[in-house]
Amino acid sequence: MKHYGYLLKIEKMQNRPWCFVNSGRLLLAALASFALSACSGDSWKEEALQSDGSVIVVERTVDRGGKHEIGQQGSYIHQTMRFKLPASGQSIEWVDTLSPDLGNSSFLPMALNIAKGVPYLVAYPMGCMSYNKWGRPNPPYVVFKHEGASWQRVGLEQLPPEIKAPNLIFSDPDNVVKRLATNRVSTQQIKEILVEYKRPEFKAILREKMPEQMMCEKMIYYKCGWISPEGNFGKQFMDRSCK
Repeated sequence: MKHYGYLLKIEKMQNRPWCFVNSGRLLLAALASFALSACSGDSWKEEALQSDGSVIVVERTVDRGGKHEIGQQGSYIHQTMRFKLPASGQSIEWVDTLSPDLGNSSFLPMALNIAKGVPYLVAYPMGCMSYNKWGRPNPPYVVFKHEGASWQRVGLEQLPPEIKAPNLIFSDPDNVVKRLATNRVSTQQIKEILVEYKRPEFKAILREKMPEQMMCEKMIYYKCGWISPEGNFGKQFMDRSCK
């Protein structure tokens, strides 16, 4: 299965556990076909190529669980990345946990770079609900900068210009690593995997806005689900249904 197909699967099967309104019509997720899975986790290392040609080793873990269709894997509900700053040896960790309004964690980490001693992370929202939750960024990235002892979201304009391309496996990473039959993925292997990503926003870190029609539909979270901001039908339904 192509990686972009997996991204669509996240949106269609894992990222819409409740309901949403599209073009004035209410679409209900088939909750009867969903089941709760026992959590499962995987860990591995990736060699992230830096813009200066150096490499940092990133230790990654993912846990799956939560709602999913029968016969499918659970979505990501917990992710971590750990690495050390080359200059000081300081250990840095990034964590992405389950968000109840999404039913899974929020991001697919795409690029981790250290520029002038400062770590930056470019993450892709995991599905349309996450995209709306994080403000519908265009281009569709959420950028974090590690300052002091924590990660802070910053605007894309603050991302150093030398950070130009993904350097992490950001689609279905745990299953990709299993197929590679390794617990340490080299920079060359990552390059070969990233070649398969066909959409322009996956092949490079874009700096110019994309056409609006390529973005996810607009949705808002209201009481217990995601609805269209247009009209009152979605709100009326949620008013009746949410307990």
